[in-house]
Amino acid sequence: KMRGQAFVIFKEIASATNALRSMQGFPFYDKPMRINYSKTDSDIIAKMKGTFTERPKKPKRVVPAADEEAKKAKKRAKEQAKQQQMGYTPGAAQHTGLTNAAVPEQPPNQILFLTNLPDETSEMMLSMLF
Repeated sequence: KMRGQAFVIFKEIASATNALRSMQGFPFYDKPMRINYSKTDSDIIAKMKGTFTERPKKPKRVVPAADEEAKKAKKRAKEQAKQQQMGYTPGAAQHTGLTNAAVPEQPPNQILFLTNLPDETSEMMLSMLF
């Protein structure tokens, strides 16, 4: 799942560029939106351009059970260390601090990639904004 992320598709690059410039950093549910151009065309845009090719499915990684258990234990230890550093008090609401990886600058595209969106963002909310 892509929580906190969305793709918005425009018919023309000029419209996407206008939206990117005007909505970059827009406070959406008290969080500034981060907007970048998409890396590739969507299937719909590729079909309109006549450049659509079926993408191969990515194979699922099979992780041995021992490696998976080791990763879980390491993750738990990191979380406990982080909680102790932050002065965690039992019973207090937990906040998962997900850091967004830096998205490299992309050339202009009809598709905008939005990040830093609240989990409760819906398609209807985005259609009203864009």
